[in-house]
Amino acid sequence: MPVSESSPNGAPTATTERRASGSQTVSTVERAADVLVLFAESDSPTLGVTEIADRLGTSKAAVHRILASLRSRDLIHLDEDSRRYSLGTTAMRLGAAYQEHMDVRQVAAPDLRSLSRLTGETTTLSVRAGDARVYIDQVTPRREVIMTVPLGVRYPLHAGSSSKAFLAFLPEAEREAYLAREPLSSLTGETVVDTYELRAELERIREAGHATSYGERQAGAASAAAPILDHRSEPVAVMSVCGPRERFLEEAEACAQALVQTTRRLSERLGFRG
Repeated sequence: MPVSESSPNGAPTATTERRASGSQTVSTVERAADVLVLFAESDSPTLGVTEIADRLGTSKAAVHRILASLRSRDLIHLDEDSRRYSLGTTAMRLGAAYQEHMDVRQVAAPDLRSLSRLTGETTTLSVRAGDARVYIDQVTPRREVIMTVPLGVRYPLHAGSSSKAFLAFLPEAEREAYLAREPLSSLTGETVVDTYELRAELERIREAGHATSYGERQAGAASAAAPILDHRSEPVAVMSVCGPRERFLEEAEACAQALVQTTRRLSERLGFRG
């Protein structure tokens, strides 16, 4: 026999009260999550109650209750002098834990495969290793003539598109420190080793959002590469599309556009908001 939702005199039963309570709890959790997301996406590190209420379209009383709850777990911090709020230490710990447990190879793998299918070329993933970078993954297309890369081999940060994509988006102090350690080695006759010329190219790479290379790391090869950036706007990895030079010349622009769209999505997953 079905359970009645109300008593004979119309009063709510325990069942309806539990459902109402559960719905209210979900709503409260959603509003608290909205507050945290607002802090994460705000250009200002601090927010006031009125700002939060206006942006979320809720009352200041409701915001006060949510902030009080979040403060109890150190997710939000209140500056007693300014009466403004900022993210608390627990929120910082959550972000650090996410970064610490993030496996960029695992995260990028589906996009690496999709990008290879879309472009019909080999796609690669590199990570930095001090003054060098190494390939840690690649996906090759189903076609007769393809490019392949050696995994785990160290390459300098100025030779080839993946290397230049790292170097261009490093913090300025790190980038200049690397360029000061001359002489830069030449892997092929196309490798750019003049620091003045390289600085100008790195500036163009930052403006375009991606780097290109035609025979700079390996003769006969060509590639485009773009960084995967974290919440500090620093590169945690670089993804590239590469192929035989003659063929790649015709498809370089399309490959670069697809590549930048892919790395932008991955960067956003890592907290990049540039």
